[in-house]
Amino acid sequence: MIRRLIFGLFTIGLVIVAAGAWWVSEQWEKPMAVNKPELFTVQQGDSAHRILQRLRSQGFIQQHLPYRILLKVHPDLSHVQTGTYELTPQMTVREALLMIHNGQEKQFDVSLVEGLRWQEWITQLNQHPHLKASELSMQEWVARLDPGLPGQHLEGWLMPDTYHVTHGTSVENVVHRAYQAMHAYLHDAWAQRDVDLPLETPYQALILASIVEKETGLASERPLIAGVFTNRLRQNMRLQTDPTVIYGMGERFDGNIRRRDLREKTPYNTYVIRGLPPTPIAMPSKAAIDAVMHPQQTSAVYFVAKGDGSHVFSDTLEQHNAAVRRYQLKQGQ
Repeated sequence: MIRRLIFGLFTIGLVIVAAGAWWVSEQWEKPMAVNKPELFTVQQGDSAHRILQRLRSQGFIQQHLPYRILLKVHPDLSHVQTGTYELTPQMTVREALLMIHNGQEKQFDVSLVEGLRWQEWITQLNQHPHLKASELSMQEWVARLDPGLPGQHLEGWLMPDTYHVTHGTSVENVVHRAYQAMHAYLHDAWAQRDVDLPLETPYQALILASIVEKETGLASERPLIAGVFTNRLRQNMRLQTDPTVIYGMGERFDGNIRRRDLREKTPYNTYVIRGLPPTPIAMPSKAAIDAVMHPQQTSAVYFVAKGDGSHVFSDTLEQHNAAVRRYQLKQGQ
């Protein structure tokens, strides 16, 4: 009788233990109450147990006892890394702890668009919600990146691209990566350039590429635009390109270029100066750099905007003036 009682109690105990193990296991595989992606920041000094408490206080889990057992069974998950992580629907606590253990932080995109100026880029970077802003002056930027930087300015020197960062990444980190990418690409492109270019240095190529970038939004036209400017440089003609005038005007530009602006002598007014301006006027894309290194062979030395984003190219001043009358002055239509 006693043996049967003991056996019965033992059996009941096994059933309770098995039921408890099943319940704990079920909790481990149960998704958290996350309805949409949520950012979760692990701060310096946070422990795995503290993370469980926060998950409960934020309503993502109802209790943390099963997960305390999880940490006992898998003690490696107790080792967490600081950072900002993304909790997603259907994610379990086990998966969340493993993500935090491995330091798989949420990646944020920082898109730097071609054709924009340094001042526009640095403003955008400093206002990015996941980047740590910088108050460095241009002199300090150059000193940190490359004291021998041509032009002593970062205009043109950052590669347009989408950069992936984690929360709290410094603006300095992004600028450094963009500079290294541009420096490497320009160096390689210069090594493979056409041999007869009227350019003496990679920096001159970068300057011309920035002008090509600003002159057309059509990728197909970049090599032809580069070919026109190459012809003008070879013939010692002024480049006469409006974007350089605008850049030289700085904050004074109000959307219009007047005759007096075209006559004003600034270092960037290519209606007045011969050759290239002293620095790039924007951040050029890889495509613009490639166009300058391998310009399309053409006899054209003029072009005028048609108003639809494309241009008309002319070999002679007479042809060019006719195109200006038709597309700019709207005569003869």
